[in-house]
Parts: sequence; C-alpha cells; structure tokens
Amino acid sequence: MKLTLTLFERNLLIFLFLISLSIFSSLSFSKHNSVVVTRHHLATEVGSKILSDGGNAFDAAISVAFALAVVNPSAGNIGGGGFALLYDANKKTIESIDYRERAPVKAKEDMFLDENGKVIKGLSTSSFLASGIPGTVDGMFKIHNKYGSIPIRKLIAPAIDLAEKGFTLSKFQAEYFNKNRDKFSKNPEAKKIFVKENLWKKGDVFQQRDLAQTLKRISKFGRDEFYSGETAKKIVIYFQNNGGIFTRNDFINYKSTFKLPLCSTFTDYEVCSMSLPSSGGIVLSQSLNILENFNLTSYDHNSLEYNRLLIEAMRFSFADRSKFLGDSDFNNFDISKITSKKYAKSLSKIIKNSSRKIIIDTPGEYLAESEETTHFSIIDSLGNAVSNTYTLNTAYGSGIIAKGTGILMNNEMDDFSIKPGYPNFFGLVGSEANKVEPSKAPLSSMTPTIVFKDGKPYLITGSPGGSTIISTVLQLLLNIMIFDMKIDDASIAKRIHHQWKPDILFIENEKNIKNINKIGFDTVYRERIGESHSILFNEEKYEGFADLRRPDGRAISVH
Repeated sequence: MKLTLTLFERNLLIFLFLISLSIFSSLSFSKHNSVVVTRHHLATEVGSKILSDGGNAFDAAISVAFALAVVNPSAGNIGGGGFALLYDANKKTIESIDYRERAPVKAKEDMFLDENGKVIKGLSTSSFLASGIPGTVDGMFKIHNKYGSIPIRKLIAPAIDLAEKGFTLSKFQAEYFNKNRDKFSKNPEAKKIFVKENLWKKGDVFQQRDLAQTLKRISKFGRDEFYSGETAKKIVIYFQNNGGIFTRNDFINYKSTFKLPLCSTFTDYEVCSMSLPSSGGIVLSQSLNILENFNLTSYDHNSLEYNRLLIEAMRFSFADRSKFLGDSDFNNFDISKITSKKYAKSLSKIIKNSSRKIIIDTPGEYLAESEETTHFSIIDSLGNAVSNTYTLNTAYGSGIIAKGTGILMNNEMDDFSIKPGYPNFFGLVGSEANKVEPSKAPLSSMTPTIVFKDGKPYLITGSPGGSTIISTVLQLLLNIMIFDMKIDDASIAKRIHHQWKPDILFIENEKNIKNINKIGFDTVYRERIGESHSILFNEEKYEGFADLRRPDGRAISVH
C-alpha cells in the first residue's frame, strides 16, 4: 500500500526532522575534549588518567595536587596551602576556595624582631617559626566533599604509589636537589631524604617512604588524620621540641573556606580570579581596568609605548596593594575603592598626561611570592574547570620535615609584613593591614584565573613566581584578549615586571625593549619571569600549554 502525504504533512515531517537533528547536534557537541596542564609530566598523567576513568575536573585536581606533593616537592605540597577557582558547568556557577596557611595562635606581631626592633634574618624563612598551619589537605577534602565523584582513596592512590616506588629524576630536578643541599642539610629529616652523598643525577630513582606512609594514613582516615590524628601529633611535637609555637588546637581548628571569586569585565570578557587573602585578583583587576582606557590594539605588542602602559598600570596597582591589602577577616578595607572602573579611569588620565615615569610617593595618593609556587589548569569534557595555585613559599619551603612524616613544611610567615616597610623574600613591602596576627592568613600574590567568553570558560591560567605571578597572568591575558595570540605564542612571549618597590623594572632574558631607558626606569634582566600553565579554547576544542621556561611540564588532551 503506497502512503500518500499531503504537502502540509511532508513539510511537518521535514520540520520535525530538522528539529531532531538540531537537538542531536547540540547533544553531540555538548561535550568536548578534556585537558590537564601541570608543572610535572607525571602529575599530568595522573590527572588525565582520572578523567579517562570517568572522573570530573575536580577529581583530577585533587589527584594532581597530591601527586605534585610527591613529584614536585619544591612547590607541590601537603605542608603548604593555596587557592583554587572552581567552575561547575552544570550549575553554571563559579566559586573559589581559600586554603591558605594561617598563623599559629601564639604568633605575635614582633615575633621576628630582636629587642631593638630589628628584623632577625632568616627567622621568618628557615626556622621553626617560619611555618603557618598548612591548608592543602583540608582544601582538597572540602573540594571532594562538594564536587567529587570518585572515592578519595582512588584519587590519593597514585601519589602513594609514586612516593613508595619512587620516580625517575630529570636532569633539572637532580640539579635542583643538589643546589639546595645546604638548605636540606640543616634539618636531619630533610637531609635523610633529599641529600645524597655522591649527589643526585639524572635517572636516579627518588623514593619518599615516610611521605608514602603519611599519605596512606590520610587516605585511610581522611582529613582528620592530618589535623587531629597521628600526622598532626608528629608535626606539633617535633616543632614544639625545636622552639616552634604550633599547638594541637592550631591544627584542629584549621578550616579552608569557599568564597566568591573577584570577577570583573575587560572588553568582551569576564575575568574571574582570587580575592583576599590573595592580592592577585585585585591587582590584576585594577591593572586591567586601567589599561581598558587605552586603545591597546593600536600599539605593537612589544613596543616601548605599550610596555610603558603596562609598567605604570602595575606600579599603581602594586602600590595600592602594599598599603591597603591584608586578610579581610582582620582588615575592613573596601576593595571596590581600588577595583572600580571610575578609579581606574582617573589613574589612566595621569598616565596619558605623562611621557616619563610617574612619581608615586604614597600608595593611594590618587585615591579619593618565590619562584617556587606551582599552578595547574584542568577542564573536563562537560566544561567543569579548575584553576589551582598552591605553594610552600620559597623553594622547598622552610626545608624542615617533622620526623616520620616526609612532609616539607612551608615558610609562609615571611609573607606577612614582619615589620611595616620591610621587604619580604620577594621584595614586597606591606603595611599594618598585613601585620602578623594569630590565626591570620598572610597576603599572597597567587592568581588562579578563569576567563569567560560568551558565558563559557575560554582561558584557564595561573603561574608561580612570587610577586611576578600577577604580571605573568596579566600579560598572558593581554596577549590573548588584545593581540589574539594562540596559547603557545602567548605563553612564550617575553615578559616584564614592576611592583612599585623596589623601583626597578625587570625584563626577561634579553634586551628586547628598545630605548627603555627613555622613560626613566632602572632595569634588571632576569632569566625568566613566571611559568604559566594554561588552557585556551580554540575554535572547537581546548588546547593546553605547559610553559617552556622550565622542563618537565606537560599538557595532555583527553578525547
């Protein structure tokens, strides 16, 4: 029997077919590739395996964080802390988590000064007073409790395996262990693990059996093992026996915190980064707001004129950082005063009306963090994204390991203003807003960032580098948002840095800015500035890139 359709019926069927095709297409392309970018290829492999096994971006981030504590001990940690931005693609929401270290309850404002009020050299960086209460373990468990989809034992298992069986050292890591030999030798536990009589060399297998046992206890007993169990007891007793001021309650009472990130607009993009106690997002936002008042596309990328704008925007922003910013739980300053578009416009006018270096004597007068941090970026096939930066502060932190734990402890107390106006390890100065106080978080420069375009993650990035973290992220963003660079070119491009004080312009590697002295800056050339690990959406897929400024990093795309 032959079926005869009317014109209306045929058109209706065609219409329904097109609708179903549209729905199918949207479903087909709702997923995309996943990408993991970290400082160490083994950690990247750990994260990508979690994604391949059905985990989400948050699962992968937790597994990567524990793995980096093993394979990148100079910065990866469970004895330190940091910040992460977390984007939930299903709910279309973004939040941050602050798992920054906190000062012990017995900390005092003058604890690093002698009887004459002078700073005691090394006390805030390499002594048993240098460490804050670590936050990484609490932070990772909090992320898992809210976003995790895989049992946390499975997420910690790769780190245990790497610590117990060991991993092969690269040339860079072997040399870095040897370079820090004197630091490790000051602590018998660190010396036992990190110092080799005949020196380390490429291809050596590095094992951390005490750390493996600690990770096993955390895996079995959970977050409380680190803060009230055997691990906490080992750390507190060891520090107390060596002049430290840790108490059991310092660990028991530690809490990481979910917070709203600092989001602002720049041209057609929404830029979300970290707010206090990190200064990163605030300085980044203020700098971008200033620069938005200039037609940046009219400048050549590395021209003198373009770099002058960058320098002055950074100088204004870092000056305000030094005066106003500190842990918001202890400081009531309204950050909108320095992140507003109106304030930025007034500063841009000052820059426009000057052709040479602007004199900034007093921070806010116009107002009516070590190379050893590490960052990783992750996005999964559903669009969930994590931008995470964490640290021990300087390389290998304080260099102190509590007996039987294998955990390198941070030296984040140096990030406080140990004396107003006195520079820390990175040359940053601070004020009363960032003075040492019990249970307070020291001000940070960490800048984990997610940029959105058309409501979806477009760029996920961050960097180590102490104070240069912020300038690294700033320039990477501009390279992409203004100069339309691909992620590799944007990452490789030479960088500059100025942080108001010291009044020095740092230029990367080579004399690549002609006539820079014409605008009145003393310059210092550095081997590298920052080390970004980023993911960028390019047409129909995400592309990752691990900065080439150091070896061993890797990006993996999972299809």
